[in-house]
Amino acid sequence: MTNHAESYRNFRLLFAGFLFNFDSLGVEMSAAHPSVDFSLLPTSIEEFMTWDWEQVAPFFAELAERPLNAATVDAWLADWTSLMDLMDEWHSRLHVATTVNTENALARAALHDFLDNIDPPFKAADQRLKQKLLASGLRPTGFDQPLRDLAAQAEIFREENLPIKARLEKLGNQYDEIIGAQSVDWDGESLTLAQVEALLEDPDRNKRERAWRATMERRLQDRDPINRLWTQLVDGRLELAKNAGMNSFIEYQWKDLERFDYTPADCARFRDAIAEVVVPAVGRMRERRRAALGVDKLRPWDTYVDVHGDRPLKPFDDVPGLADGVGRMFASLDGRVAEYYEIMRAERLLDLDNRPRKAPGGYCTSFAMAKRPFIFMNAVGTHDDVQTLLHESGHCFHVFQGNHLPYYQQHNVPIEFAEVASMAMELLAAPFLHKDRGGFYDDADAARARLQHLEHVLSLWPFMAVVDGFQHWAYKYSEAARHPEECDATWERLWDQFAVGVDWSEFDEAKRTGWHRKLHIFLHPFYYVEYGLAQLGAVQVWRNATHDRHAAIEQYLAALALGGTQPLPRLFEAAGARFAFDADTLREAVDLVEEAMADLEKVLAQS
Repeated sequence: MTNHAESYRNFRLLFAGFLFNFDSLGVEMSAAHPSVDFSLLPTSIEEFMTWDWEQVAPFFAELAERPLNAATVDAWLADWTSLMDLMDEWHSRLHVATTVNTENALARAALHDFLDNIDPPFKAADQRLKQKLLASGLRPTGFDQPLRDLAAQAEIFREENLPIKARLEKLGNQYDEIIGAQSVDWDGESLTLAQVEALLEDPDRNKRERAWRATMERRLQDRDPINRLWTQLVDGRLELAKNAGMNSFIEYQWKDLERFDYTPADCARFRDAIAEVVVPAVGRMRERRRAALGVDKLRPWDTYVDVHGDRPLKPFDDVPGLADGVGRMFASLDGRVAEYYEIMRAERLLDLDNRPRKAPGGYCTSFAMAKRPFIFMNAVGTHDDVQTLLHESGHCFHVFQGNHLPYYQQHNVPIEFAEVASMAMELLAAPFLHKDRGGFYDDADAARARLQHLEHVLSLWPFMAVVDGFQHWAYKYSEAARHPEECDATWERLWDQFAVGVDWSEFDEAKRTGWHRKLHIFLHPFYYVEYGLAQLGAVQVWRNATHDRHAAIEQYLAALALGGTQPLPRLFEAAGARFAFDADTLREAVDLVEEAMADLEKVLAQS
């Protein structure tokens, strides 16, 4: 039997000083041995991560056997929450450790050990508690939405799927490892792809083209291993659905993602609305870009350079400069969000710099026991880094605002609204990009930064439609999706439909394999329409702020404080937005974005 305790002690010693400042979280070590006395659960995640399942299991067993009625349900839920917080944070910290260094063998082994030996019996034990609560007929206060979530989870649970889920998570780690290992020799220096992609903002078009080509050539070198990984992922996901008695992985994933308030048909309607409303707007935006650059055709390396300046925006010189500047912006925006952000800085809950062997992208996760969020990203010195930190901070504020909710299950926020928290924060904070208001820029550069962001807002919707359409195709025609060449053809068809205004001639292979570069397809199946729906909600929150910023922020924070206690449409409504898929609502949002872009272009014309 694997010596879990020794493995995790080694893991803890390796990472505690580097990434996790456990002392700052206000927790203490406990020397107690496990028993069914819940007061003897560890108060330190470090200690809990040395336990074997045999030490954890009696606590789940006691809850499964304890009488559950109206008089006992609050204490029962509180003890279940204590267990779930510990288990959730254990998994989260292991995941973080594998992304901050994709080549750390000890972290990878610790995560795999957890997935193989801890997670399956934990999930089975948790399922018994879900069934016990559902069978009781009890409806605790503030628990209507969590009960709906639990019922969906219980319906699709199958014990034989637990090792399959563990295998799929390991395959996701392999994807991170492949991408994290990619680098380019640039003028004698080894650079990560994120560092090379930052050169796409350089005014020198030849340099941009060289950087784009170098990046794509490196990505295409991993085409075969990524294709093999994809086929394994599809097979595993289809197996999950079959075992759960679902007709398709789409049906299975809809329940797994707890999508109660919209259907696959609504997603198709949303994509149609994007094609009708947003694609022409993006076409207009791209044509303005082409004319401003003075080129015959817009090429893939022309889409990020700022056409309103003779140099890329350089908001900060180093990562501390990024963290300081965003902190000043939050201080100007609202005292509560500023306080939350400073807690994260003080407790070392930000890993912002880009470096070799770091997983791609950015995310916010939460440490449930500590009641703290954690931000991971890859800053390389661009304005996009500022936007990313604002975005992920919005997720963090969601965690802080929901900390008052007593039960673990109440923190299960629908992803579609979780992304409103992040995307709205980007827009709410935008007026404070100016140095005079705490940010990084003078008048002209602040206008350039805001214009750049609004271009990304518009561009997101068509790109989301491509990713969402691809995933619906993949799991509707799953046999075809097992063949990467079919995936290439489908991605290219969708790309040509939605991604207008850029000439990809001579780069067919790079275009067709664009799905390789969207990690959600590999790690989080069907997670992408959320961004489009949330962007529509976020623009509505921003619209409200243009009339009364204080009132809009109050609504925003109040909605975040609801956690996962309300259905999706009510969460949007609480934030001052409407949950919608139709062309008319989308048109109102696009009109607001285009009007703001026109105003910013006038500012730049006068500067």
